[in-house]
Amino acid sequence: MIVDILIYITIAIVAAAIATYATLAAQRRMATTRAKQIISDAEREADDLKRDKVLEGREEALQITTDAEKQANQRMAKVQQAEARQKQRELQLNQLQGENARARNEVEAARQALEAQAQALEARTAELDKLHRQAVEQLEHISGLSSQEAKEKLVESLKDEAKTAAASYVNDIMDEAKMTANKEAKRIVVQTIQRVATETAIENSVTVFHIDSDEIKGRIIGREGRNIRALEAATGIEIIVDDTPEAIVLSGFDPVRREIARLALHQLVADGRIHPARIEEVVAKVRRQIEEEIIETGKRTAIDLGIHGLHPDLIRLVGKMKYRSSYGQNLLQHSRETANLCAIMAAELGLNPKKARRAGLLHDIGKVPDEEPELPHALLGMKLAEKYKEKPEICNAIGAHHDEVEQTSLLAPIVQVCDAISGARPGARREIVEAYIKRLNDLEQLALSYPGVTKTYAIQAGRELRVIVGADKIDDVETEKLSAEIAKRIQDEMTYPGQVKITVIRETRSVAFAK
Repeated sequence: MIVDILIYITIAIVAAAIATYATLAAQRRMATTRAKQIISDAEREADDLKRDKVLEGREEALQITTDAEKQANQRMAKVQQAEARQKQRELQLNQLQGENARARNEVEAARQALEAQAQALEARTAELDKLHRQAVEQLEHISGLSSQEAKEKLVESLKDEAKTAAASYVNDIMDEAKMTANKEAKRIVVQTIQRVATETAIENSVTVFHIDSDEIKGRIIGREGRNIRALEAATGIEIIVDDTPEAIVLSGFDPVRREIARLALHQLVADGRIHPARIEEVVAKVRRQIEEEIIETGKRTAIDLGIHGLHPDLIRLVGKMKYRSSYGQNLLQHSRETANLCAIMAAELGLNPKKARRAGLLHDIGKVPDEEPELPHALLGMKLAEKYKEKPEICNAIGAHHDEVEQTSLLAPIVQVCDAISGARPGARREIVEAYIKRLNDLEQLALSYPGVTKTYAIQAGRELRVIVGADKIDDVETEKLSAEIAKRIQDEMTYPGQVKITVIRETRSVAFAK
């Protein structure tokens, strides 16, 4: 049984092997057939590719041959053109050679003609030299001078003429420079004034203290006047209690004292306790407040103007200017205005505006010293500035703004001019009405004293004088002389702030009537 099974298995294995061999043989035959087919296709494609490449090679060779023939033809054409140009040049060269030969002949003929002319010119020159020598000898004989002496005299005369012409030219330049300088200076001054505007003079020598009722007057006076006497003794101010309703007048030349008295009165009236001891206490307290306000005012002024590094004592003096006036013009406002004017003018002239502003603010500190030495305020201000270590040019500007010392820097004339501008502008300072009217009348009467003047008018607060003359009595040339003469007399005989403009008007009128 087992043997049968083994035989059966062996037969099955052999059958399977035969089947596998048959399958492999079939696959080998198919693979061989496929390989032959692939080789046949490849040989066929190779033959096609070979034929295509051969065709492309032939076409390319044909194209190269065609291009070579075209290039050869082009080169041949260029060679032919070059040969034609060469032949043309040979013809032109032959023509030029012929023309050069003719030109050489013409040049030779011209040279011979020039030589003949040169010989004739030499002969003529020799003859002219001979005639010149003869003429010079005759001139020397007639004038009695040699040629060298005549040259020297001619040179001297030319020098004199040149000097005269140069002097005239220099004078013209100087006149033009003066006109330009005056015009530029006026422009700077006018522009500076226009850029600074301040209030008019408002200071007084009295202060009016307003009260609610007249009953308070009795309390201020006190029993037998002890309160008012204590207040006057403590403040140094005269207190006038009269019939003026609801007002008490504080009179005194020192604005600081008047302000202390006003504030002390205000506190006493508001508190209601008015007696000598209380008055002294309040006045002392107000005096300390005013001192602090003075220092604060000085600091605020320096900050507003951009001025740094001022000594504390100078700051205090600047603050004191608030309570000082000159001809009704507040000194602090005047100093601030002068400082701004100085800065603007210095900037226009290319100088340091900060130094100019500093000098302008400090120029009148000599008017508010703690002590009163016998010195002009400009010199005292200069000494104070030197004491507190201000720079030399600023000290000189302070001391020289009224010509007490010599001006050594460009800041000095700027401060002087700006101080005059601030003090002399209309409305800056007050003067007594009678003196003001008298000055204007004197102006008009001075102009009326000239012959030919019919009317005179002082206008613009005495800054301008208009003079009207008769057209039949004075001509145009005399009007110019008249304005100059009046200006000179005003300058010599009268005292006035700023400057006075004299305008002489001459009119010719023709009137006819139609009937």
